[in-house]
Amino acid sequence: MLASFFLRKNRLLLCGCTLLGICVLSLSLPSLAANGTGPSARPAGALPEIGNEPIASVQVVATGYTAGVESTGKRPGHPSYGITYSGVKVVRGRVSTVAADPDVFPIGTLLYIPGYGYGVVADTGSAIKGHRIDLYFNTVKQVYKEWGKRTVKVQVLKMGSGKLTQAWLNTVNDNDAAVPVTLPAPDDVRR
Repeated sequence: MLASFFLRKNRLLLCGCTLLGICVLSLSLPSLAANGTGPSARPAGALPEIGNEPIASVQVVATGYTAGVESTGKRPGHPSYGITYSGVKVVRGRVSTVAADPDVFPIGTLLYIPGYGYGVVADTGSAIKGHRIDLYFNTVKQVYKEWGKRTVKVQVLKMGSGKLTQAWLNTVNDNDAAVPVTLPAPDDVRR
């Protein structure tokens, strides 16, 4: 049996082809809004609960991007320079900003990318469709030296609700945060 799975609008679709035909299995996945931890269910600046186990592992082609003209067409001084589709500033930190197809990984989806670290889907890109993601780096030199283009299996730790705030991103990247921020250990660290 040949099988693929897709994440679409907080549903996991497993599609398989057998000699007898095609079967599709659809499962609901938790999201920030659906499980009571969405923006309306918690005070501003509060962190969402994140489970200890990944929701799914998804194989993707991952490339790198910067805020610069080579990736975005924008130069420093442009009003949208360094601003993602979600409205947050690009960051390479404890949780970095990444670009993805929002039909596969909605804005706000928390991922663990082996060899890169934690990333939150904050951006989109014209070439980022399907199972492709773009990882933020500060410089083009870092993109080529540290990453290039790789096929990796990312762990989906939390499905996004379609929204992301600068306050949440700042809090998870603040090493001196008053609120303890714990991120789940990815599978490759747990072993």
